[in-house]
Amino acid sequence: MGAQLRVYKRRIKSVTATKKITKAMEMIAASRIVKAQRQVAASTPYASELTRAVTAVATGSTTRHALTTEAENPVRAAVLLVTSDRGLAGGYSSNAIKAAEVLSERLRAEGKDVVTYIVGRKGVAYYGFRERPVAESWTGFTDSPTYADAKRIAGPLIEAVQQDTAEGGVDELHIVFTEFASMMTQTPVDNRLLPLSLEKAPVEQEAAAPGRILPLFDFEPSAEGVLDALLPRYVESRIYNALLQAAASEHAARRRAMKSATDNAEELIKSLSRLANAARQAEITQEISEIVGGASALADATAGSDN
Repeated sequence: MGAQLRVYKRRIKSVTATKKITKAMEMIAASRIVKAQRQVAASTPYASELTRAVTAVATGSTTRHALTTEAENPVRAAVLLVTSDRGLAGGYSSNAIKAAEVLSERLRAEGKDVVTYIVGRKGVAYYGFRERPVAESWTGFTDSPTYADAKRIAGPLIEAVQQDTAEGGVDELHIVFTEFASMMTQTPVDNRLLPLSLEKAPVEQEAAAPGRILPLFDFEPSAEGVLDALLPRYVESRIYNALLQAAASEHAARRRAMKSATDNAEELIKSLSRLANAARQAEITQEISEIVGGASALADATAGSDN
């Protein structure tokens, strides 16, 4: 076997092994997407209804709460960036980081200092390589987050919002994550979690119609006490939903990236196989030519000796 043919066979073997790995990773990611989608669907109604409840309490009372009141002159904003712990997911993490960069630039243009919190090793590595300050980071659970992870993240963020800015607190809390729309579409988004945007509650919109009566709310022990109890859960549920959306998006992006890698490996194997076949044919042709040439030379030598 010629040296060139051995090189082709070695490369085909290597690419085939890589293809098996990428195919397995594609199948694993596809199986995990289903579970992640179910978790997103299960968590979204709770987060939505909790938002409605908090909005109803805030709009149905005259209480000015720290977590629902806009600062007159906001000077500092916290940005929670959700990335992945592992790579091989295409542009998933880089797109989320770009969205966070755009948001941070916008906040700085408004005259606010930005305090960055990061979820995922990819985001931590990005900011660490550029020596950018990070207030706090969490890693190790991005592909399968739990409510306990969301609660652990929400704690220092709520504390920062409740703290005075002169003591290192923040006036606003934003979150950047990748929203899962479908298997083919995942979009990085940025949402402001706090202060809560007090839109009209649905009950008030219904009451505004002719013949409707505006409902009255009675809060026990007080509206402020209810907000103190609901708002941490509101932040936790929103962060948990964002983590689940990001996990589903990560699995979908990894599946798409691994499928592309598998397809590329198949094309490369076909190309290398054609080159290997051409090299084998060239070797066979050369061997036949050598045999024919040797036979011809032997025949000539035999004829000369007879003469």
